[in-house]
Amino acid sequence: MDELDADALRRLIPLVLGVLVHRGAEFAAAEDAVQEALVEAVDVWPGDPPREPRAWLTTVAWRRYLDGHRSETARRRREDRSHAQTVPLTDAAPVPADDTLWLYFLCAHPGLSPSSAVALTLRALGGLTTRQIADAYLVPEATMAQRISRAKRTVSGVRLDQPGDVTTVLRVLYLVFNEGYSGDVDLAAEAIRLARQLATVVDHPEVAGLLALMLLHHARRPARTDAAGQLVPLAEQDRSRWDTGLIAEGVEILQAALARDRLGEYQAQAAIAALHADAPSTGETDWVQIVEWFDELLRLADTPVARLNRAVAVGEADGPRAGLAALNDVPCTVPRWTAVAAHLHESAGETTVAARLYAEASAAATNAAERDHLLRQAARLNATG
Repeated sequence: MDELDADALRRLIPLVLGVLVHRGAEFAAAEDAVQEALVEAVDVWPGDPPREPRAWLTTVAWRRYLDGHRSETARRRREDRSHAQTVPLTDAAPVPADDTLWLYFLCAHPGLSPSSAVALTLRALGGLTTRQIADAYLVPEATMAQRISRAKRTVSGVRLDQPGDVTTVLRVLYLVFNEGYSGDVDLAAEAIRLARQLATVVDHPEVAGLLALMLLHHARRPARTDAAGQLVPLAEQDRSRWDTGLIAEGVEILQAALARDRLGEYQAQAAIAALHADAPSTGETDWVQIVEWFDELLRLADTPVARLNRAVAVGEADGPRAGLAALNDVPCTVPRWTAVAAHLHESAGETTVAARLYAEASAAATNAAERDHLLRQAARLNATG
């Protein structure tokens, strides 16, 4: 695989799979055919590389599919889909058809659970192996194989003659991005790659907004942990380690999206991330404008998580008491609620309460880095109290 340029080969997978599905192949059988073609490519290409790799893979995969599917029903299904010229989106004008675009809608099918949609996206669009996906989600390979098989069966009978929901596709990609890094698969980078690919076939401001959001968040990644692997909060990060190239690209994409005057939740989140990226320090951050963007976000998508993060921004803009008042509007069952309460109480000078809340938040943390960070915060306040 290394000699064949594994990354280049992976980029061909959704393109070839999309062609087969667009021609009428059932998803599960098409995906199997593409995998068989890849195996043959690994055997053949080192000694006899093709002039047109994509065409070669498409030809071989289609032949493998036809070998197992010669029925009249399959032929009719291919003929029914061969005339499709556009892919309508639910909230955008029709755009030219692209075989890969169909796969995004398939993998984000409403009949799939979020975890299954993410797994199928990584397999069909990301070209990851079942083992890689299982390692990323810390589950046995057999468990992930069953999850992917069920997802493939769910979408195999779906006719792609109805409008696709780009919002659902974006939600799935955002779920992939938020998984971050695990095992030997960098899911955040994979989500960015897929979002870039989607942006080439869908002219939609929210697609651009999500891509900008991912780039702006990813730019801060090098500073999020120290040399010992410990979590570094935003206020303490070495901003010289932020990737200025990614920040510039994210801001440029965001500005172009906002100029279209079709604001969506991902654009609003990206605007908040851009304000953080633009500030030399936490103290010099334009918190007032961040609160205003959170208000815009809540008008678009009023979620407990958005309200929680807004409470943090209010605490910085108007003082910790105002932040605590805003926090009262957020259910205490929301993840990280206790950690935010601890931060605001510490800012208000209530160190004893803050130490107790940091300890409680640590017990509820879902990953080791966050748990250790909160424990250190509690220990620091107890030592100085």
